[in-house]
Amino acid sequence: MDNQKQYIEPEGQEEESHIDFKALFEALKKRKKLYWKVLPLTFVLVCIIVLSIPNYYTCEVQLAPELTTGHTSNSLSALASQFGLKMGSGAMGSEALYPTLYPDLVNSTDFKVSLFNIPVHKKDSTRLMSYYDYLMNNQKEPWWTAAIGATVEGLASLLPVEEDSIDENLIDPFQLTKTQTQIVESLEKKVVCDVDNKTLVITISVTDQDPLICATMADSVKARLQDFITDYRTKKARVDLEYNRKLCEEAKIRYDESRDKYASYADANQDLMYQSDRTKLINLENDMQLKYNAYNSLAQQLMAAEAKLQEETPSFTTLQSATVPVKKAGPGRTKIVLVVLFLAFLCTSVWILYKEDQLKPLLGLKKSCLQLKQIKCDSYVFIVQYQKETD
Repeated sequence: MDNQKQYIEPEGQEEESHIDFKALFEALKKRKKLYWKVLPLTFVLVCIIVLSIPNYYTCEVQLAPELTTGHTSNSLSALASQFGLKMGSGAMGSEALYPTLYPDLVNSTDFKVSLFNIPVHKKDSTRLMSYYDYLMNNQKEPWWTAAIGATVEGLASLLPVEEDSIDENLIDPFQLTKTQTQIVESLEKKVVCDVDNKTLVITISVTDQDPLICATMADSVKARLQDFITDYRTKKARVDLEYNRKLCEEAKIRYDESRDKYASYADANQDLMYQSDRTKLINLENDMQLKYNAYNSLAQQLMAAEAKLQEETPSFTTLQSATVPVKKAGPGRTKIVLVVLFLAFLCTSVWILYKEDQLKPLLGLKKSCLQLKQIKCDSYVFIVQYQKETD
């Protein structure tokens, strides 16, 4: 028996091998007036919608943080963290704020609220205002957003609403008002921080309706982030420095007092030759020397603490500074109009083919192809099983 695979075409199954494109074109041509009604109307409606969407601009700033190079284990841990590994419980020493956590820091409520008091002004105006005031009263919205908001406020005014006892002018991150919470949530889309896991390059992106405010906030967010990281990294070193400075100042005061006492006693008893006077003078001199040694030691520790603070202070390399964007980032009105017109043309064509009963052949062809494919598979399985039984 021939072992070659064969396909048995079942009788009574006829495959429609082509589509009558001429009939489809004639059906579409028959109702071409419908296109002249739908497409212009769609174009006008889409233009009204897209022209109501305000323009927005995007400004990006890129930073390269300094990696910890003072300890080899820290460098190895930073390298392992790029691959999702952790080397020991104390791999990064006292460092707990990894660069990959910077986006979470920027998205925190405390950080967003700290941006409210930044002074900004529009490109076409010199009037200074806080960023919070700008977000509250100087944001352009589409007409439908304003209409929906007015409707919701009208319905809400009919219902008894409990008055908010929190002052709108008082911004407390622990207890925000509803309006302040909405602004904080809007900043999640306006201010975005991203960190490359391989290069650890920090990218800060700010989106706003005014190009000058967009660049100003991008530079301000970069400065706030640098200050926060610097304060965090140098917190312990600054505490140690202040403590050593306090001890050094106290030791200097004690040394000055001991020196003055020794000098006064030596001047007052310069001509006396009693042994008791000499003994007391020696004791005062020894006490002065001990306090001088303590002061000298603390002064050296103070210098070491200052050097430690300088060592712990991180440095950042600005790869891309904030610049006022010239071109808008969106919305892409032309693309929106073309996509909507294409969808309107497609839907109109499907509707015409449905009305002219031209969709049934297409659906029937698809169904026949599926049935034929299933029959071929069943036939192949039958032949293989028959060959196995014959062998």
